[in-house]
Amino acid sequence: MVSLHEILEKLQKGEISLQEAEGHIRRKPFEEMGYAKLDTQRRFRSGFPEVVFAQGKADEHLVSICQRLFQLEGELLVTRATPEQYTLIAEILPEAEYDAKARIITCGKEKRKPQGCIAVCTAGTADIPVAEEAAQVAEYFGCHVERVYDVGVSGLHRLLSQLPLIQKANCVIAVAGMEGALGSVVAGLVDKPVIAVPTSIGYGANLGGVSALLSMLNSCANGIATVNIDNGYGAGYLAAQINKLAVAKE
Repeated sequence: MVSLHEILEKLQKGEISLQEAEGHIRRKPFEEMGYAKLDTQRRFRSGFPEVVFAQGKADEHLVSICQRLFQLEGELLVTRATPEQYTLIAEILPEAEYDAKARIITCGKEKRKPQGCIAVCTAGTADIPVAEEAAQVAEYFGCHVERVYDVGVSGLHRLLSQLPLIQKANCVIAVAGMEGALGSVVAGLVDKPVIAVPTSIGYGANLGGVSALLSMLNSCANGIATVNIDNGYGAGYLAAQINKLAVAKE
């Protein structure tokens, strides 16, 4: 399934008939599955299709949802998936791919030249799984991503050595656990939006990421927004939206 703009473009070029275009546009706003309601018009409204959150879903529900979404959209993105869940999905979608670090399943995404630039930074290597979730979500939605890992504030020279790369990005994602200072430092060095992602990495007083979350929410730096603990997906999606706006203005 393509966006409304792409449908109208194809109609204008004569690549699809008026009836086919009308069929796409008249699609019902959601599809009832009993245990789930698939948002079949999300791409029309937001520019991106519905994404499946695998964690906590019953196996039979997850498989049915993924199968139907792939039939409707021709592509599929699943987050927070386990290896066991991937095995189940691969049985119905053999072309599906799984990244164990990011816990992401992808299938059928049309290969296109990545656009713009998003920098994804981590304070430490333990933060990489969350950062990879953010990076791969942004890449799935068509963005070029630069990874800048292990540049925490305990060794500021590491971050400063990568500053030219970070500053050229349309948006920066700063992923950090412990005290969560990376977001504030990065936001003070760039003129683009910064999305701070607190992680649950840290010792006892880190409180499973609460300390990093509060630090990021209380940042004195300008142009910084904070998502939930370990929410790489949310950061990657928001960064993709910001990058899309920046590319459109070029």
